[in-house]
Amino acid sequence: MKAIVVTDQAAGLAGMKLMDRPEPQAAINDVVVEVHASGFVGTELTWPSTWTDRRDQGRTPSIPGHELAGVVTALGYGTTGLSVGQRVFGLADWYRDGTLAESVAMEARNLAPLPGDVDFTVGASLPISGLTAWQGLFEHGRLRAGQSVIAHGAAGAVGSMVTQLAREAGAYVIGTGRAADRQKALDFGAQEFVDLENDALEDVGGVDLVFDVIGGDIQKRSASLIRAGGVLVTVVGPAEARPADGLAIDFVVESDRAQLSEIVQRVRDGRLRTNIGKVASLDNAVATFNATERSQGKTVIRVRP
Repeated sequence: MKAIVVTDQAAGLAGMKLMDRPEPQAAINDVVVEVHASGFVGTELTWPSTWTDRRDQGRTPSIPGHELAGVVTALGYGTTGLSVGQRVFGLADWYRDGTLAESVAMEARNLAPLPGDVDFTVGASLPISGLTAWQGLFEHGRLRAGQSVIAHGAAGAVGSMVTQLAREAGAYVIGTGRAADRQKALDFGAQEFVDLENDALEDVGGVDLVFDVIGGDIQKRSASLIRAGGVLVTVVGPAEARPADGLAIDFVVESDRAQLSEIVQRVRDGRLRTNIGKVASLDNAVATFNATERSQGKTVIRVRP
């Protein structure tokens, strides 16, 4: 099969190559999925799991990409809950070969059914962004109706999901980003927008929850805005700053079939819009990843037309 492969961590995106790789085989509790579309996060090439296994042993050449939508083609021994020919989407294990390939073997529990009226491109754009927003807001942030939320990077793939899910839950959402992101953030439902390059973040006043996708100085300044009992949720590693009278929680997103189903149902009924930036074929994936122009939203690779 054709797949995007990386072998040299120092080369970064420039080290990605389209190559032939062996077809994957389904282990116990696995399925093999014919990939129709794959999502990609550029920072994957800085993650240790791209290069080493859980015992810290090198595992290159490896196939990046962890989001997918496709069709089940084989079941491993003992696999239940899915069937051959079923449309699925989900989030592959960080330490296994990923989804920038024509096929992938992954644990069945990491997949959810993809309804027939949801395009594969849309399905592949949802798992990381949707689950990150869901888990950060509701599992870790304990968001409740009537609370206020700062959604950093509100025009991005994760931030736009945070904005929409928080609004649906009855929160007041303040989006942030660059000046050029203002309208997009407002279109996704932010009720206010802070231009981090020109506006004073501190003018926002106190909030109940900050969803941080930036870190650094912005994270530190955000922590000081959190009210007593509030939460700073971050996905960029251990928090460097903590609220004076609240919690700071960093987490790594996990696949969850029930949450994936909740997310895709919201897409189907119009409560949630995905945020897709670029779409390219597998043949053009490497050039797309290395393009210099900035893109807000998820990059999706169409593996099959």
